Amino acid sequence: MLLVRRGTMRRASLTPQQCAKMFRVIGDNTRFRILQTLLSREQCVGDLVRIVKTSQPHVSHHLRVLREAGLIQGIREGQRICYRLVPAVREHLTGTKGEALDFGCCKISFSRTALVAKS
Repeated sequence: MLLVRRGTMRRASLTPQQCAKMFRVIGDNTRFRILQTLLSREQCVGDLVRIVKTSQPHVSHHLRVLREAGLIQGIREGQRICYRLVPAVREHLTGTKGEALDFGCCKISFSRTALVAKS
């Protein structure tokens, strides 16, 4: 099981409150699509705006929520900021060739066609 706390992830049993918090973070459609996209590779903000088909401020808001939950991290590349899954999350991708995230409280699987379409 995984526990996300202040940018780190470790094996542990999640409390119902922690599970509820994780569901709130990943339960938003935009955040879910961003996570799905970042499973396959790092993406810059402009790329994510095109992929999720919404405004840059809206994407930036959801990136901040995911970052504060300890799921993603931003890397500055000149004037651009690109995002990727934090290494601890990437390490805990289940044995499904990067097609699912196992948070301990829940396992989120992504269809192979959805992942290919986002690559």
